[in-house]
Amino acid sequence: MAYLPSRTKYRKVHKGRNRGNAKRGDYIAFGEFAIQALARGGMTSNQIEASRVAVTRYLKRKGKLWIRVFPQKPITKKPAETRMGKGKGAVDHWVAVVKPGAILFELAGTSATIAREAFARADAKIPFRCRFISRD
Repeated sequence: MAYLPSRTKYRKVHKGRNRGNAKRGDYIAFGEFAIQALARGGMTSNQIEASRVAVTRYLKRKGKLWIRVFPQKPITKKPAETRMGKGKGAVDHWVAVVKPGAILFELAGTSATIAREAFARADAKIPFRCRFISRD
């Protein structure tokens, strides 16, 4: 299942810059354990889904998982072997813009060791450095 917005105000967006630290979504709001981004980058809808599948398969229907990021930014791509010009390409995929400090996933209903191992499997699918944190 690919995560993408049901509808957006604009079809294509500027590239933009990903600067600064996360101002919101930087604390554990739902679960007991979480995985937090330490670097910045874009997380594609496929990477979010792969991480979710890795965690849920390891947990075997135990615990509850919250996904705290959503891919809202469309990334366009021009077809292969196309000359320059002729406008911006079609939307290729969607990414969630992630800043350092952002919580990516939260988990509850399991022990710390199981949560740590589940998030280690999710971390392998994420394109930037992350860390395991727990509620104080």
